[in-house]
Amino acid sequence: MTGNTLRGAATRHVTARELSQTAGKPNRGAPAYSRWVNRPIGRQLAILAFQAGMTPNQVTLASGAVSLCGIVLLGAGPATIPVGILVALLLALAYALDSADGQLARMQGTGSATGEWLDHVIDCLKIASLHMAVLVCWYRNFDLSPATLLVPIGFGIQASAYFFTKILTDALRAAHARPPVGGERDATPRPRAEEHSPALASLVVLPLDYGLLCLLFALLGFHSAFVWSYSALALAGGLLLGAGFVRWYRDLSRLG
Repeated sequence: MTGNTLRGAATRHVTARELSQTAGKPNRGAPAYSRWVNRPIGRQLAILAFQAGMTPNQVTLASGAVSLCGIVLLGAGPATIPVGILVALLLALAYALDSADGQLARMQGTGSATGEWLDHVIDCLKIASLHMAVLVCWYRNFDLSPATLLVPIGFGIQASAYFFTKILTDALRAAHARPPVGGERDATPRPRAEEHSPALASLVVLPLDYGLLCLLFALLGFHSAFVWSYSALALAGGLLLGAGFVRWYRDLSRLG
């Protein structure tokens, strides 16, 4: 490796580090796992992707592929301890890559409407199919009553409703505050918002954090513990979603 090559690699490394400092999302409203675990890991993956010359869409597709592996393994594999740990690791890695693609787009200044569309489509498919995979897993491997099998169905409805409502609410707020110009998304790197978002707020909404659900699959091999933990998370998420509906409706009603 020549000296110029080494200097070029070092320059790319420094540039990636510097750009990553302006590529993060605001912490306000972010659940605990996303705020303190997933986004920092995603930042490191975005740096690696930047140095490798990857595009944000490639990272998005990689996230979808890793999610698919974890979901298929969950639905088709045995409900054992090793399988549960592997599913948790795959889903957590996919979630970190899902954070990395947006950070990479802001680092490169290459964000686009199609990139955002692809990201949301894969998220939608992932959320809907994950809970159906839990349903299949429980039916194949667990000795449960028919009523208990309703829990993954309800959890899937809750997760899909939260994802759609959150995206729609943010879009309506943005449309009210600033009309779209030319239909293009502003992907210019911007300073990362480090406003003083209370830590307690991030902990309160933790049951709505997809990352916590990813880690929960490490309990898959402990059947009773997994069923109870998954059901408790579904219940807590449902209660928080109901409260969120009221708050979001009130916020939007103030916009006129």
